[in-house]
Amino acid sequence: MEDKPRYSRVSDILDLAIFMGSKIQGITISEIAERYNVSRRTAERMRDSLTCIFPQIDEIETNDIQKHWGFTNFSLTNLISFTPKEMANLEQLQHLTSSTEMQEELERTLDKIKALNRKNITSLENNIELILQTEGFAVRQIPQYKIDVKTFDIIREAVQKSRVVTGLYHGKNREIEPLGIIYGEKIYLVAREKAKGDGIYNYLLHKFENLSLTDKIFDRADFNLQEHSNKSFGVYQGEVLDVKLSFAPNVASEAKNFNFHPTQKMKEEKDGSLTVSFKACGNREIIWHVFRWGADCRILSPKSLQKEYIEYLSENLKNY
Repeated sequence: MEDKPRYSRVSDILDLAIFMGSKIQGITISEIAERYNVSRRTAERMRDSLTCIFPQIDEIETNDIQKHWGFTNFSLTNLISFTPKEMANLEQLQHLTSSTEMQEELERTLDKIKALNRKNITSLENNIELILQTEGFAVRQIPQYKIDVKTFDIIREAVQKSRVVTGLYHGKNREIEPLGIIYGEKIYLVAREKAKGDGIYNYLLHKFENLSLTDKIFDRADFNLQEHSNKSFGVYQGEVLDVKLSFAPNVASEAKNFNFHPTQKMKEEKDGSLTVSFKACGNREIIWHVFRWGADCRILSPKSLQKEYIEYLSENLKNY
């Protein structure tokens, strides 16, 4: 059996697929050779390797004397992704330009990109917000602790490169293995601390002092920040509850546009109210959020959370 044509640099092949997919009339062997600084024979091998992966690649008819190769009846959107940093750069350009027309064009471009990234839109927008905040292009207008950019830079590099950091926390020197950040009214560092074992803990980022990177590398294993955070309503881990909340008709439309939890399901009731259900832990944080909606939000289940909420209200009324 004849061997399939191969080209050893996978990164070039993936880039070639994106490059080819971006050209309506396809690309020529000469363009491949020039882009990747290879011989014509190697360029042909690269094309052949790509056609083994994507049978939708075929010769495209043009008026050019050279043959053009491209995708037919196929979309590369599933292969292309945009990093939070790339999105943040576009957001920065939008804020920096003084041209209203340019701002509107960039906004439309961002909308299109976000549409392509629909599956990851929540985490993507959260990351964009964090990057813009650390680079001084966005603010969160809520009471919060100040954390300088240097601290974020240290954590960012530590998470990206799996490097241990050291610092003072509650007056004690600690070696921390940063795994990610959960961002809310307070900013929590999700990390391991070897002195405590293999458990995963949340640390208030603003409480660290003298934070610095070390040369020690740690193993993230199979840790997934999104899966970890999906277990809780806020940042606290505990028993997972089947929560069901009811929002009154006068706030139903507002609640419908609210992202309470990644596992949420919504149901519009006949009386105009909205029922929101999700699975999460973090009893106290759920209660705090329900309290913000006042009498327009009721806890339907579980009964234990209902009881805890009533006790919470009673405790606070004692002071008045």
